Amino acid sequence: MHYRDFGKTGMKVSEIGFGAWALGDESWWGKQDDKDSFKSLERALELGVNFIDTAAVYGDGKSEKLIREFLKTRKEKVIVCTKTPPATGVWRPNPWERWEDVYSEAYLRKDIEERLTNLGVDCLDILVLHTWTRAWNKDPGPLLALAKLKKEGKVRAIGISTPEHDQDSVNGPIRDGLVDAIQVIYNLFDQEPAAELLPSAKEKGVGIIIRVAFDEGSLTGKYNKETKFPAGDFRGEYFKGERLGDMVDRVDAIKADLVGSGYTVPQAALLYTLANPATSVVIPGIRNVAQAEMNVGVSHLPPMPEVLQVKLRKHAWRRGVWYP
Repeated sequence: MHYRDFGKTGMKVSEIGFGAWALGDESWWGKQDDKDSFKSLERALELGVNFIDTAAVYGDGKSEKLIREFLKTRKEKVIVCTKTPPATGVWRPNPWERWEDVYSEAYLRKDIEERLTNLGVDCLDILVLHTWTRAWNKDPGPLLALAKLKKEGKVRAIGISTPEHDQDSVNGPIRDGLVDAIQVIYNLFDQEPAAELLPSAKEKGVGIIIRVAFDEGSLTGKYNKETKFPAGDFRGEYFKGERLGDMVDRVDAIKADLVGSGYTVPQAALLYTLANPATSVVIPGIRNVAQAEMNVGVSHLPPMPEVLQVKLRKHAWRRGVWYP
């Protein structure tokens, strides 16, 4: 496993992390056995992972609590990133919504106490606001409140998870030095963050957590035009109608460009995100031992050659936003 600086925080993180959404939220990802969750966490740590990503809304705290119980059994120092949801429950806040109604200081203090309790710690390693709007960039009250909590020792590092519909809305807080971390969607299809967000983060020493590196599974290469998702699985909505066929055709084009490279599609997907110099850690979702071994194994591969990186840039897909 290779380790990288997490911005200016002083933390060293494994370049492959553990995305723990599916461990707690069966309403989105289908049934998950807790025994498989513990085994996958155990195997990931054995292979060098020291970064776990979770959130309050992942199973209404279940993911956090499961991580707490697992870490009780471990001696390794593991860095955990968790996320505070908007008080309104609305992703993303609309432009005229007051931050005081979404992330007031009183609400943030109460929520962070819940995050501390769920994770069984006295100080959160990384606390990220789970959504944002650029309407608050000139009056970033929530980030100023988190800065207070950081000084009080409740949090080591603070940040924002980008809103899917407007990822560049966080460029202002990055430039203004208000965040230690940003969690961003960046993958072979969604390459827009490379234009401004990632270079700005690198310049300002902001830790970058890459999410959705597999585009909700499409970039694992395992879907075809006949794929059916279980009832209730959100991917049935994400890849609804003509989207599934369009995605499969584009993944097939990526497969064609990988011929002779020695990479599988999922390996290339992770290596492409790791090739950006701003990347600190990429957090593919992991729910079993096989996925842990496959994802962590990418860290043992040589860096993706620049000529292949350039070749894969043409697969950027300006498709709009598929999230509901």
